[in-house]
Amino acid sequence: GLETRDDKLNRLTAMSAAASRPPPPGGPPSVGSNAPPSGAKRRNKSFDVSQLPSLKDGISPQEEADKRRRTCRFLEEAGRILKLPRVAVATAMVFFHRFYAKHSFAQHDRFEVAVACLLLAAKTEESPKKLNAVIGECHKLKTRGAAGRSPGPGMNSGGKGMNGALDPKGEEFAKVKERVLLLERVILHTIGFELSIDHPYKFLVEQIKRLTQTRQIEYIKPPLNAPPSQIMEKMTNNLVQYAMNFANDSMHTSLCLQFPAKTIATACVYLAGQFAKVRPIGGKEWLTVLDCHDVEAIVSICLQIMEMVEEKKGSHTEAFKEIRGELEKIRQENTDTAPERDAKRPRV
Repeated sequence: GLETRDDKLNRLTAMSAAASRPPPPGGPPSVGSNAPPSGAKRRNKSFDVSQLPSLKDGISPQEEADKRRRTCRFLEEAGRILKLPRVAVATAMVFFHRFYAKHSFAQHDRFEVAVACLLLAAKTEESPKKLNAVIGECHKLKTRGAAGRSPGPGMNSGGKGMNGALDPKGEEFAKVKERVLLLERVILHTIGFELSIDHPYKFLVEQIKRLTQTRQIEYIKPPLNAPPSQIMEKMTNNLVQYAMNFANDSMHTSLCLQFPAKTIATACVYLAGQFAKVRPIGGKEWLTVLDCHDVEAIVSICLQIMEMVEEKKGSHTEAFKEIRGELEKIRQENTDTAPERDAKRPRV
């Protein structure tokens, strides 16, 4: 017989459970692993791009990453239209990335998954929106994006209006609504009902305030004739703005699957320092004042953010070239000193 909605939910839920979601970044280590002390946050070393479900369906790693980026831009614009707070949009993106860490883009419509993520995130972050409004606005946005490829004014049998809007009383709207509601429940099962999400934003603000309030950083070329308090205020604002932008860019990649939010925040502050022309006082290194112990993680995050920004905006090429050179130097120094650090570690 025909598969009912409940049958479909049970089947999809079973598929999600069978996928056995890995622990989130910074989650408790598995028994028998080389576990860090309790409370210490480590990168998610179980994340492996080559094992993503989409790749098993013949989608290339580049195409998989591109689908993530383009859908995150869609989520960002939809969030702006729906007047959702930034944190709700960021949470929707994390839900989206986690969903497609366990499901294939070939199996689920990414726009419908995105709508369901947006609905769920809005409720999670205490700024719920009406289902019909979210579906309607997201469909209009998607249609505008495809307008150049599929024009066609008028009304069709599914209930599509002149501007690509869905008729809330039409057959197609009812079908989309049912699929989105189903996906919302499948997403919940896929993410293991883990709705509390850490984002880099609060951590990067804390780090920048600590660095400026303790006078650990300075402008390479400080403004002339400005009082110290004014300089510090300007520096704090500049660093926060740049770091926030880089954190927003990071959300368009799979970084939230690879590293804890706090580590991503540290990398964003490092990049912000380079762009704001700020340096640590007394010839200290950036990673020293940032109290960073996982150099390889910071280098990897910075490189992935810069690659994403270059592809999206095609800008900052020269600045990024300098930063890449600096990161390569940091990575080399870290490699050179690793045996020395290992020798100093107490034997267990």
